[in-house]
Amino acid sequence: MTALARWRAAYVDKINEIKKRPHFAGDCEILKDAMYFRRQVVHEISRKIAQIQNPGLGEYKLRDLNDEINKLIREKDRWDVRIKELGGPDYREDGPKLLEKDGREAPGNRGYRYFGAARDLPGVRELFEEQPQPIPRKTRGELMKSVDISYYGNCDEDDGVILPQEAAYEEKCKLITFQLAVFLTYLFNVYSLLKLILILSK
Repeated sequence: MTALARWRAAYVDKINEIKKRPHFAGDCEILKDAMYFRRQVVHEISRKIAQIQNPGLGEYKLRDLNDEINKLIREKDRWDVRIKELGGPDYREDGPKLLEKDGREAPGNRGYRYFGAARDLPGVRELFEEQPQPIPRKTRGELMKSVDISYYGNCDEDDGVILPQEAAYEEKCKLITFQLAVFLTYLFNVYSLLKLILILSK
């Protein structure tokens, strides 16, 4: 290896060492580097969101990818805060959240989003299904508001409908009662006749 090649390799290693993303955003003191690291994170998020669109990856790979995307989004948020602290632009306010728009936040999972094919995984799909709203129960006071005098039947005779119906029903009951009385009288007469025949036959 020539001296120039060694110098070039050492220079590249030095550049890579400088540009290695720190684990904590607070460790970065230079605004330009912080913006560079944020771009790295955004690039990784974009790449993983493109990968997670493929449902053929399998359940475990999709879950891992989804976890990684959520972790990277939290890291991006930390870089946004650090850039603002260093005097840079406020990406949280100004920047459109294009990366997060594909993800849907499940009810009850605050801050955790599901992306691409991960939304169709078993157990996740049910989180996004609309839960039927419970029918609100009326209070006793609300129920009593709709109760008036007609509820108790005090005005039934005023409408002119029930009186003719009652009269017709009474006539029908009288007819049935009369027919029943005639039938019972007939049975009694038959019984008396049979009893008389039995007495005479002795």
